[in-house]
Amino acid sequence: MTQAQKDQESTQQQHHEKAAEHHEQAAKHHKEAVKHHESGDEKTAAHHAHIAHGHSAQATEQETEASKKYAEKHNPKK
Repeated sequence: MTQAQKDQESTQQQHHEKAAEHHEQAAKHHKEAVKHHESGDEKTAAHHAHIAHGHSAQATEQETEASKKYAEKHNPKK
């Protein structure tokens, strides 16, 4: 395996790790939103839901980047 391939795999792994972290953060904020909904604090629940949405979007971006790296690796341009 060449150094470029190792670097690409490392970058792919980093994208997956970042995606997982953002998914975990999104889940945490969704759970907080549920607690606040249950207590009747809709404003704070909406705040946590908004933060969760942001983390979900960032996770999707990281997943897309990882997929691009995979496609580049396995479908090199001719």
